[in-house]
Amino acid sequence: MDLAELQTFLTVASERSFSRAAVRLHRTQPAVSQAVRRLEEDLNERLFDRTSKGGRLTEAGRILLDYARRLTDLRDEAASAVRELQDFRRGRVAIGANEAAVHVLLPIVSRFRDEHPEAQIDVRRVPARQVATEVINGTLDFGVLTFHPSERGLSTVTVGADELVLLTSPDHPLAGQDEISMEEFGRQTVIAHNDPSPARDRVLRLSQQRHAPINIQMSFPSLDGIKRAVEMGLGVALLPRRCALAEIARGQLAVVRVSQLRLPRQIRLVYRRAGEKTRAVAAFLDVAKDAGKKDGRRKPRSR
Repeated sequence: MDLAELQTFLTVASERSFSRAAVRLHRTQPAVSQAVRRLEEDLNERLFDRTSKGGRLTEAGRILLDYARRLTDLRDEAASAVRELQDFRRGRVAIGANEAAVHVLLPIVSRFRDEHPEAQIDVRRVPARQVATEVINGTLDFGVLTFHPSERGLSTVTVGADELVLLTSPDHPLAGQDEISMEEFGRQTVIAHNDPSPARDRVLRLSQQRHAPINIQMSFPSLDGIKRAVEMGLGVALLPRRCALAEIARGQLAVVRVSQLRLPRQIRLVYRRAGEKTRAVAAFLDVAKDAGKKDGRRKPRSR
């Protein structure tokens, strides 16, 4: 069945007249009659009793009427949904990131929301090792990584830079120092994240190479928990500087560099190189690229 013919059928049924339906549809009466006849031939049933006045429906016509209304309503809903996607009301962007990466994403998300307030943002907590696979599979539109993925078919845009720093409470004996050695760091009580990551693995390898074991005595499932424990003087933590900018600025945490563990790194937004992108995804990528350019021009902050 053709939707246009169903619409003609509905108009005739509504107007109870072929001639009035033709006027309403801006068509000739023979064209309207032909459209209804084709529909009847498809169904092998008469839809109107042509011996009566007023275009009375047959039993088959009454059955089809409800389905025709539902089908045309569904057509209109589909067209509306596509229009909403075009103007971002149904736009959705799914991003995978670990807890530390969220601090880099927030300014980008904020600007994107300013420009496209109707779009939806879904930031999911995904371990760094899984991000590339989920982006390739289409589960995620973007992922945030601090290393270049080895998987093929991915492109990246740098959205920021960061480094690992030692965070202490303001009254900790190390708080006044600018930089310490790995050996000194190894003598501290260290608070760590209990979710393994490539950065943590790299730090542990460096400590083994320098024969300076790290004294991890506590672990927490969140960065906020770690920072709070450091503020309370329970130990020190090696974390990305960006995730503690607010606490550093307020004087709640102090920064000390560990000479061999600064590990500067680029923060990358990862996405599929091929394939169609929704308008929302393409717009988010544009915002991220612009943010990366601005971050690259920004001078490093002093302590």
